[in-house]
Amino acid sequence: MTNTKSNVTKKSLHPRNKHTGNYDFPALIKACAELKPFVETNQYGNESINFSDPQAVKALNKALLAHFYNVPFWDIPQGYLCPPIPGRADYIHNIADLLAITNEGTIPTGKKVKGLDVGVGANCVYPIIGNREYQWSFVGSDIDPQSIKMASFIANNNPSLKGIECRLQKNEENIFKGIIKPTEFFDFTMCNPPFHASEAEATAGTERKQKNLAANKAKKGHAFQEMQNAKALNFGGQKAELWCEGGELAFILKMAQQSREFSLQVQWFTTLISKKENVAELYKELEKIGVKTIKTIEMAQGQKISRFVAWTYQANVNL
Repeated sequence: MTNTKSNVTKKSLHPRNKHTGNYDFPALIKACAELKPFVETNQYGNESINFSDPQAVKALNKALLAHFYNVPFWDIPQGYLCPPIPGRADYIHNIADLLAITNEGTIPTGKKVKGLDVGVGANCVYPIIGNREYQWSFVGSDIDPQSIKMASFIANNNPSLKGIECRLQKNEENIFKGIIKPTEFFDFTMCNPPFHASEAEATAGTERKQKNLAANKAKKGHAFQEMQNAKALNFGGQKAELWCEGGELAFILKMAQQSREFSLQVQWFTTLISKKENVAELYKELEKIGVKTIKTIEMAQGQKISRFVAWTYQANVNL
């Protein structure tokens, strides 16, 4: 059995990630004119936006998706999570490397590769990037009907996107049941679980991030520093996106327990884990239920370290 200490892969921003370095604002504005009013030249002569302005961040996301992924139509309802694109892309690229482990070292591409995004949200970003970068098929699930409606609208109104289906999870207690059909097989599942244990905790966390961003901007004043801060900042977010009873730990432990029922229908289960101390708890639970192989992959964006844990019930997987 692998363990947390001997099987952790540490990484900076993934080498295939298209979002390294400074943003090319002229190119982004060309792809999405909506971004132009938000771009300003700061005191150091660098073009940037105000990353504490949700509308500016959303316009930047629209431009990034249009420019890099040929997705000209993208939007989210007011109050829904506006995700940092670079970090989302890193998760996708690291999953591609994970799939190569069980594919003779080659990253599998094409519509026959199928992923499940648990908690797709209204933004549909993970399926967009995975579909455009590797041509994978996706099912996106969510307990929020409005999220499913918007994610489906995005998937169905961009001609470049093929093979993305969004399904409503009608039972909040279930993660995979009711979504994975009896005859379906998924090459992987992925999830950005609710981080907080209550609405008050989620609100306080958002306010703290915004204060930190403003303080760093005043201190550093540099466009690249602003971008690194923005990559870690999420604006908005509904209850299902930000918090659940018991917080992140309760959610990922439930995911581990429920994964056992679908051990023959999923090659790799994965989930992001924001709190480092929760990794060991997830390992304990997975080992208790008989998981064959567990792997932790760390990702870095500036000073922010994130990670996801992957597990498979397949025997003899050589990591």
